[in-house]
Amino acid sequence: MVALIYSLKKTAYILLCYWITEEKNHINRYAMKTLIKLFILVLLFLPVMQSCEKASDNPGPTPLELTPKSKMLIQADNAFGLELFREVVDSEEDTKNIMVSPLSVSLALAMTYNGADGTTREAMEETLHLSGLTVDEINNSYKNLIHAMISLDPKVTLEIANSIWYRDNFYVEPDFLDINQTYYDAEVSPLDFTDPTSLEIINDWVAENTNDKITKILDEIDPLDVMFLINAIYFKGIWTYQFDPELTTDLSFYLANGTTEEVPFMIMEADMMYYMNDLFEAIELPYGKGNYSMVVMVPCSDKTTGDVIDQMTSENLDSWFNGFYLREGLKIHLPSFRFEYEKSLNEILSTLGMAVAFSPGEADFSKINPFYELFISEVKHKTFVEVNEEGTEAAAVTSVTISLTSIEPSNLFEANRPFLFLIKENTSNALIFMGKVALPVIED
Repeated sequence: MVALIYSLKKTAYILLCYWITEEKNHINRYAMKTLIKLFILVLLFLPVMQSCEKASDNPGPTPLELTPKSKMLIQADNAFGLELFREVVDSEEDTKNIMVSPLSVSLALAMTYNGADGTTREAMEETLHLSGLTVDEINNSYKNLIHAMISLDPKVTLEIANSIWYRDNFYVEPDFLDINQTYYDAEVSPLDFTDPTSLEIINDWVAENTNDKITKILDEIDPLDVMFLINAIYFKGIWTYQFDPELTTDLSFYLANGTTEEVPFMIMEADMMYYMNDLFEAIELPYGKGNYSMVVMVPCSDKTTGDVIDQMTSENLDSWFNGFYLREGLKIHLPSFRFEYEKSLNEILSTLGMAVAFSPGEADFSKINPFYELFISEVKHKTFVEVNEEGTEAAAVTSVTISLTSIEPSNLFEANRPFLFLIKENTSNALIFMGKVALPVIED
């Protein structure tokens, strides 16, 4: 196609030069008219060919190859994500900007899930909609999903990173660490939590893996904290059809309380996927070659965002998405925006069914360490998003903090360092022998 366009351009140039030369020589008027017609046809044909060339630069979405179990996992994550989003919105004021990453929360909790047992594991399965999948299927499906998603489109950057940080003198079951390294590619690091630099090390990892969009997830390390499981996601997508910055202008934005604010609106006229029902109208703005897109849903004039959220189920979303159609010459006014959001998810996840995991003395994370009573003391979620004329940049971090119910282990005595021993007569407490073991050995 490129070679053909080049040949046509060259032909047009040759015809033009020949036309000028012949006009000067006043030779063969009939031939000149023929050349003029050919020249005009080439000029008319070139834009069409160039349009085809431009279209060929975007080959379309790359099919995401997923196993049946991975598809089940996505359905589970979406169902959990919709419930999570609904609860978060209900917990905030109407004037609050909100953004969550269901994938980030799911991945952080999935790593933690590998350390749960008993009723705690069952509660996490129910909350995350993982019932019906075995532990191996869950881990394998997440591994397949992560690897499939991160390299779909050269114009879209999607980076997913996981890490586990634990107190360096705290025993962690090797199987727990191996599973999370194998399936979640988790970076595992023991740290001296009493050293102030440990906090900086963890937050630096967060900043590095979100392109500095989120620079801190932890404010402090409590003496009872023994482990942090952290997921970080960074996304940057370039619009397939970019907005012209010169067209951006201030227009009125109508707030829920009836007041208005003048904010910058990006403006475009394009053929775009569109959908409308009695709740909302929506457009789908694609990134890159179309594997990723942003769906913008605007409630109808007699509805609110709450009305739409109330109807957001997995089944309804599938129905809505299937109803999109290409609408030609659509005039789009979309405000540019940028904000950050932070939320502790303890209460929300408890409401959704995970309360036992947050309960000291009841939570069972014996697959992390069988000797101590552990529980989730906090699930913190932070997000960042910026939407402008070029595209979208977004980041999310989820941190799961595992803590001890107390400093002392539950039912464990370990003589795992130099110790003393006494042999006595019990009636009189007379000491018969006293000793110190600096290194247990068997000597002949």
